[in-house]
Amino acid sequence: VQLQASGGGLVQAGGSLRLSCAPSGGIFSGYTVGWFRQAPGKEREFVAAFRWNGSGTIYDDSVKGRFTISRDNTKNTAYLQMNSLEPEDTAVYFCAARPSYAIVGIMRRPDTYDYWGQGTLVTVSS
Repeated sequence: VQLQASGGGLVQAGGSLRLSCAPSGGIFSGYTVGWFRQAPGKEREFVAAFRWNGSGTIYDDSVKGRFTISRDNTKNTAYLQMNSLEPEDTAVYFCAARPSYAIVGIMRRPDTYDYWGQGTLVTVSS
């Protein structure tokens, strides 16, 4: 399974972007899907995750209330809607997937996920 992430770009502070993630060669049914990000010079950090059935949705505190993870079953695509973007949100964003439902306690860990997308750059200007 290869993950295709898209939707990044340049946006002003306060703006919005929607990232998409779709698997090629598979479907997300039964998967845990997560979003991570990595800013220049920093380690990869957790952003949001959920189980494909919609349960177990969690967010990092830094994005709670601004970002929303969702899915479209008909398109087999996961989304990360990002609103009220801040310069501190500037990073390469990665989607990740695990072909089973993970317990919430491990969803924040990168090693929970078996598949990773190539990353899409989000730049927020002040």
